[in-house]
Amino acid sequence: MALEGIFSPLPAFSQDDKGIGDPTFVPTVKIGKALVDGDSIQYMELSQVYVYPEPTFKSKRQQQAYMRLVRNVKKVLPIAKQVRQIIIETAEFTETLPPSERKEHLKRVEASIVKEYKPQMKKLTFSQGKLLIKLIDRECNSTAYEAMQAFIGPVRSGMWQAFAWMFGASLKKGYDPDGVDRLTERVVLMVEAGQI
Repeated sequence: MALEGIFSPLPAFSQDDKGIGDPTFVPTVKIGKALVDGDSIQYMELSQVYVYPEPTFKSKRQQQAYMRLVRNVKKVLPIAKQVRQIIIETAEFTETLPPSERKEHLKRVEASIVKEYKPQMKKLTFSQGKLLIKLIDRECNSTAYEAMQAFIGPVRSGMWQAFAWMFGASLKKGYDPDGVDRLTERVVLMVEAGQI
């Protein structure tokens, strides 16, 4: 009973809470007190902390690859989160438009996205681009190809997929946090929590 009173004022955190999902999130400590059965009890509220064993590397090359992954995640995770936000806002706004105006609006959105993000995308390395495709799948719960297909249709999405394929990438590439992308998921969670 007493323990329930201590922990009941603490809110549950999720990935969607403001700040926690932000890659620049700085862990915080909030101190407060709760009144339980007429007695004041102090409590501390901490941001989510992930505990993993220290990574061990068999070679210098593995260590460099890990550090490169951390650097790449820090660079492209904010872009993936922006993509998620753009998709949400665009979907919500297009639902309010009459069907005759939707196509024109989506063309304007596409043009503004290309204009705003093209210089940023040109600066990404090949591995950062492939990582971005996977992180978009992680953030949006659908591949980059599926997201594009929903907005600009199968023909134009196919054109972008062919363009990516020419460079050895695939917009249809999924994200597997429990399989091949396990290490990436670990790094992403730690970056989101502000631990690295």
